[in-house]
Amino acid sequence: MTSLSSAATLPALQAQKPSPRMPVLFVGHGSPMNAIEDNAWRRSWETTGTELLARAVPPQLILCISAHWLTRGGWQVTGMAQPKTIHDFGGFPQALFDQQYPAPGAPAVARSLARELKSPATGGALGVDEGEWGLDHGTWSVLKPMFPKAHIPVLQLSMDYSRAPAEHYALGQQLKGLRERGVLIVGSGNIVHNLRASRRGSAANEAYDWATEFDTVVQDQIKKGQLGALQDFQKLGAVAQQAHPTHEHYLPLLYAAGAVHASEMPRFFNTGYQSASISMRSVLWG
Repeated sequence: MTSLSSAATLPALQAQKPSPRMPVLFVGHGSPMNAIEDNAWRRSWETTGTELLARAVPPQLILCISAHWLTRGGWQVTGMAQPKTIHDFGGFPQALFDQQYPAPGAPAVARSLARELKSPATGGALGVDEGEWGLDHGTWSVLKPMFPKAHIPVLQLSMDYSRAPAEHYALGQQLKGLRERGVLIVGSGNIVHNLRASRRGSAANEAYDWATEFDTVVQDQIKKGQLGALQDFQKLGAVAQQAHPTHEHYLPLLYAAGAVHASEMPRFFNTGYQSASISMRSVLWG
């Protein structure tokens, strides 16, 4: 593992270079314990990371949209050189709080992207967070198994939770061009996420009927390339409300889907459930 001190010596990424089109990932992250437990979810993340690094051209930068960074009144991009590892949870073993992911930031790129991307609400530039946030567990819990050397700079993009799902999808569409500039887009949330209904100890193939129904509808839309339909999930009514009493874990999927080209076919992995009420379904495009 790259140490904090050695990560600080990595050359700062000043600008993105043209590249072959990078993939897009949506990762179902589930429990923070997946970051340290030897389970099927984590092993799949490790395999995915190895596969991405083995490509002819690896990512220059990772832009992650996590369910756990919500803002109101605008979107922000992390702009610090050394983003801190945030342990935004409670009630877990000390071993989880001891985890660090010392990936560097990319302040110059963050400032550039904040100017380039436009708020779907106002048309203005995004904000740059130079010190408050960092890398929350929606980001580091999946990136650490994928890229354990922490050598690829990471930026987080917040989600303005006061805005409608269509605006989140619209901002995701703006990310599409970044893929030809070395940026790996990663949405981290869950297609189904209802902690109130969780049943600890449930097998990966056990889930509530409403959970499988919602997950199946989303899977079918993705398979058929009907990615724009994903922003209308609330039209599913009671099933959507059960799948997402609050919908912050669904929104990262809209950013990932927005960045996908129509010709790109999805590949699903981690197609199971955690605690019967959390879909771990993940998707790779490109």
